[in-house]
Amino acid sequence: MTGRLSRLLAVRDWPLRDRLAVLVAAAVASAVALTGVAAWLITRVTVYNQLDSELVDVAAVTANWVAVDIQGMGGLDTNALKAANVTMMLVRADSRVSNLPGATVSLLPNVEELSVARRQQGSSARTVVASNGQPYRVVAVPLTAENEKYALVLGRPLEATNSILATLGWSLAIFGFLGVGVSSAIGVVIARSAIRPMRRLTEAVTHVTDTNELTPITIEGSGELADLGRSFNTMLNSLQLSRERQRRLIADAGHELRTPLTSLRTNVELLVADERSRMLPEGARSDILRDIAGQLGEFTTLVGDLVHLSREDVVEPHPEPIDLRDVVQSAIARAKRRGPSLTFDVELNPLYLVGEPDSLERAITNLLDNAVKFSPLGGTVHVLLEGDRLRISDQGPGIPDDELPHVFDRFWRSPSARNTPGSGLGLSIVAQTIKAHGGWVKAGRSAEGGAEFIVRLPGSSTPPEDEIEDEATALLPRVSP
Repeated sequence: MTGRLSRLLAVRDWPLRDRLAVLVAAAVASAVALTGVAAWLITRVTVYNQLDSELVDVAAVTANWVAVDIQGMGGLDTNALKAANVTMMLVRADSRVSNLPGATVSLLPNVEELSVARRQQGSSARTVVASNGQPYRVVAVPLTAENEKYALVLGRPLEATNSILATLGWSLAIFGFLGVGVSSAIGVVIARSAIRPMRRLTEAVTHVTDTNELTPITIEGSGELADLGRSFNTMLNSLQLSRERQRRLIADAGHELRTPLTSLRTNVELLVADERSRMLPEGARSDILRDIAGQLGEFTTLVGDLVHLSREDVVEPHPEPIDLRDVVQSAIARAKRRGPSLTFDVELNPLYLVGEPDSLERAITNLLDNAVKFSPLGGTVHVLLEGDRLRISDQGPGIPDDELPHVFDRFWRSPSARNTPGSGLGLSIVAQTIKAHGGWVKAGRSAEGGAEFIVRLPGSSTPPEDEIEDEATALLPRVSP
């Protein structure tokens, strides 16, 4: 048992190519062996049946001759039987055996021949060993003469028949081994061809591990392995894009964090130096502290935006539908506190969807903050929710056409807005959130010349409860008044 287990484990340690070749060879060998054995057995049965049929026919004709002259054996002699290549004897119902005079080979009767003699029905056929040690095929047919019951027994040597069967068996074995050898070679070729894409994939994985280079592999042909290779290339491309985004985020974040940190450090050093020398004029210390507080607020906002952008772009929808009007109204309430001098022209039509209300409110708040930031004093911010689109526009300077393709890039800030507060991540968060909800956002110019943002979110103007009630009403039977 231990030795068998060791051999099994050893086979499992073989390379996949060798195991495929062995499996192909084993499958072909099994098929060849099964086919060869079946062919040999069928041939043997067919030959024996034909031989039995021939001997029974000869015995039936001979029985008619012998019945006429039972004492003289129908006038037959050993020369006549030798020409027919048979041996004959008579078996009486009382087990008495009569052979031809001068017969050199005798057959030993058995219960089959006695049964034929006593019942005088049917025939029997079997293989026996004659007195000369050679195998014979023996048949018996009933015979009645002089009120006695006999069985005429004919036997024919099987040496020639067995020789043919042996030759057939050796031929099947030899050609079977040749077929197994050829199939093994073909199995090796097939295994190498089948394993080549996997080997290429393994080499690509090893190359990525060793060099950290995400180089796609070459795909040839079609099928499952080709699909696996294409999936691997898709994974490499996704990793490459993720790495690039991560690298760009880290670089941009480091650049953006450097400015507030430098300003904070300068202000703190001034306060520390003033603690020793009292060099700052009256009121300057309070100004510096207010500046530090503002910088800390911007720093906190920037860190929050970075954390938000580092999340996966997958939104887990809530089981309850969202009324987007509530989300927009909450965002407008926050924006009004930041722009008390502005007028908000709001028109909200129903839009129900499934999503993350906090993320949507943050995104809409970022759009409204952008409008508040660039609107002039006493200006108007227009908010229109109609169908599946939300439009937010202002009366500010607008976005130049050459800057429109970049407004949703991370850390991108318009040259005209360098001195305004912000991290450059707000619109990027908007684009990511809307995309995660299956929609899109576009920037353009409003009819009044300011900036306009159009948000499209997939939803319905009918609440799910109303849809259920409508469906239930439609299913009610119609009754005529």
